[in-house]
Amino acid sequence: MLRPMAKDDRQPVLELIRATGFFNEAEIQVATELIDIYLNNPDQRDYHIVVVEDESGNVAGYMTYGPTPLTEGTWDLYWIAVSPGAQGKGYGRQLVNWLEDRVRESGGRLILIETSSQPKYLPTRKFYEKLGYAEIARIPDFYRPEDDRVIFGKYFRSKE
Repeated sequence: MLRPMAKDDRQPVLELIRATGFFNEAEIQVATELIDIYLNNPDQRDYHIVVVEDESGNVAGYMTYGPTPLTEGTWDLYWIAVSPGAQGKGYGRQLVNWLEDRVRESGGRLILIETSSQPKYLPTRKFYEKLGYAEIARIPDFYRPEDDRVIFGKYFRSKE
């Protein structure tokens, strides 16, 4: 089941973010800040957070996404993480497919996802490619020396 994140999901989501081993402390702090803003300020419209539950009703993954400011029909997938024990079971695909449906329904035309070029993110990059996303930009040494910002994109309407 996929649904909007609720306050009771805060701790399980933060635990799964840490458990993945992909995020450093600064990144975890940013994720926590976004979660807290989302949960405590329902009037904000910059981004949304959803969770996916496993068959037992436990949070298996989460995603933060939103329309890209000052664009027409472009959306960002800001954060996605699946609990290590739930990886490979289709939860990540379910989250991304759900987002794609929302973007299509809203008349959106493009989803952008950014990630790191570090070797530990190779499975993440392969995951996006498997879902039909293509690397459309790379900024060398963006995060730190030898750590590029890799931007993936997928169009849903012709580029007009």
